[in-house]
Amino acid sequence: MKKTILQIAKYYYPVEGGIETVTKYMAEGLNNFEHVIICFSQDGITRMDTVNGVKVYRIAPSIKVSSQDIAFTYYHYLRKIIYEEEPDIILLHCPNPFLYPITAKLAPRDTKLVLLWHSDILGKGILYNFANHYERKILKKADLILATSPNYIHPSSPIYNFRDKIKVVPNGIIKKEFQWKKGDEKTVEEIRNKYHHKKIVFFVGRHATYKGINYLIEAEKLIQSDCVILIGGRGPETERLKAITTSDRIKFIGRIPNEYLRCYYYASDIFAFTSCTKQEAFGIALAEAMYCGSVPVTFTIEGSGVNWVSVAKQTCEEVPLGDVKAYAAAIDKLLNDNDLYMQYATAGKERIAKMFTSEKSNTQAKAIFKALLE
Repeated sequence: MKKTILQIAKYYYPVEGGIETVTKYMAEGLNNFEHVIICFSQDGITRMDTVNGVKVYRIAPSIKVSSQDIAFTYYHYLRKIIYEEEPDIILLHCPNPFLYPITAKLAPRDTKLVLLWHSDILGKGILYNFANHYERKILKKADLILATSPNYIHPSSPIYNFRDKIKVVPNGIIKKEFQWKKGDEKTVEEIRNKYHHKKIVFFVGRHATYKGINYLIEAEKLIQSDCVILIGGRGPETERLKAITTSDRIKFIGRIPNEYLRCYYYASDIFAFTSCTKQEAFGIALAEAMYCGSVPVTFTIEGSGVNWVSVAKQTCEEVPLGDVKAYAAAIDKLLNDNDLYMQYATAGKERIAKMFTSEKSNTQAKAIFKALLE
């Protein structure tokens, strides 16, 4: 009889995002376990549905505080699900501070509690001061903590004091979604035609402060090469970023449907990965772009996995944090040195295929969970 993993996540498919991608490929790929998901719903309705054979409980939030969903009924539902499903492992995706005290209280003693530490809580001010006590408590209670990179086991992170029970399981891309498919050549050519076959510098992601898009907008003023800068995605910073943009080389192209995302990666020359804080703990989009042959320019972020996913002078150009002049120079360097560009592109694709795929991630997780239960 298969053991059961109850994954506690913020959201689940069809909601898109890095953590949602990891939650889904673990639920569907760790097939030696039964999986149950509990998460928040986005339509205000509490319900249970089944997604590709995975049972998903979606709890309607009551309020939202500083981007954190809170449901007054969550305790009741989680207790009921634990009682009915009898999980062998509870896997809590962090950060999710509202759920720290609830999970710590309800997790049975004979159930293994695992924290998948996607990121520290950063920039939350008073709210984090309130959550800090419960964060320490659940870190202490956890049987196992999974970090997504060795870089994140850093003195600046709250998990550092619990490093004796940390294992590293990197995030991974779902390879089949980024492999070249029939018809992609036409789509890629259409993208390039639209921008008159100029070199493309591409950003995609949530428009939030930690993504550092303002640095890209400033760097554009110093880039000498004839290129166009495409900024995909949207978020709370979108309108502010548009307001500070004065160049017609910068195009805000909005949300890119999943089925077209790989074509933008393939069409682009440079992947502008401007994330600037540890809130960017890994960089799923970074790995996706590298797999498609787009060469990144990154910042050095102490304690983040970004500079482990893409390695300076091997797969990318990496510059000091916030150095706009160096960022622009790195883009120019890559756009004008084809041999170096191809060297990085080839090495980047090979690194992702070897180390950062959902299959690799699930293989490591299976071995760790098996050992934990034994």
